[in-house]
Amino acid sequence: MLKFIVQRVLVSVPMLLGITFLTFFLMRLTPGSYLDTMRLDPQVSQETIERYQKLYQLDKPLIEQYFSWVKNIFRGELGHSFHYNVPVAHLISGRMLNTFVLSLAAFLVTWLIAIPLGIWAAVHRDRWQDKWVQFFSYVFLSFPSFFLAMIFLFWASRTGGLPLGGMRSLTFEELSLPSQVLDLFKHLAIPTVALSLGSIGALQKIMRGNMLEVLGQQYILAARAKGLPENRVLYVHALRNAINPLITLLGYEFSSLLSGAALIEIICSWPGLGSLMLKAVMAKDIYLVMASMLMGSVMFIGGNLLADLALAKADPRIRYDK
Repeated sequence: MLKFIVQRVLVSVPMLLGITFLTFFLMRLTPGSYLDTMRLDPQVSQETIERYQKLYQLDKPLIEQYFSWVKNIFRGELGHSFHYNVPVAHLISGRMLNTFVLSLAAFLVTWLIAIPLGIWAAVHRDRWQDKWVQFFSYVFLSFPSFFLAMIFLFWASRTGGLPLGGMRSLTFEELSLPSQVLDLFKHLAIPTVALSLGSIGALQKIMRGNMLEVLGQQYILAARAKGLPENRVLYVHALRNAINPLITLLGYEFSSLLSGAALIEIICSWPGLGSLMLKAVMAKDIYLVMASMLMGSVMFIGGNLLADLALAKADPRIRYDK
């Protein structure tokens, strides 16, 4: 297993470099740069612009700029943000944590609801319970997450039941620890639910299909014929095989939540990596865009690695030592 992990990490290095390489050159091929916005400001002199060019090495060839940035990565530096005039690592660290909190909350809500719901629908196949679950799954799959977020924000503005945006209240620092936790959950509610509803519908349908397929296998019929309790048949024998395909989706599902969270962060004013990324692209802040892409790619690759390890743990037939 350790050998497999090391191999995956080593293979990921050139993949990450390729992603940053494409991001860098696509950003540089687009018209304009951050210095062009400075040139539009009459208060900024030509000497100041030239000084920024030398400071950020923008006067050097593109390939030299890129490899200089890669060299800094191995030193633990991600470059300097043009727009915010601070180190990129300092800027991303807090935003990365905020995005991770939102994505993890949506991920847990999705899986903790979708898996039992899919099993329940499969057990009550073609009954009214199953039909209602499938109906609401199709409804929530039909609405984009950002549209659901706007509906919930409109409801919150009318009722005042939940905060309209942000991550914490203005009086957050004055609250006690339990009140701070409650305040965070209130601000998490709308973006989390908006991100989760569509994913719950999709994941529930996959779980239901897998469960129905497994329940038709001969070893399930044999287990029932032996008189095993129905709960043991469902949650020990059937679920363990039905959930394997979902574990392979775990890494992709988590990374898709990260990408989907970007638009939700903007709508709900959540101070995460997605809103920061949008501002960086609009401002042509190259190193901030590259660092954001790098962090997103690391989480995507790490999520898929965790999914493979979880699959090997859940299914004893899978071994990575050969």
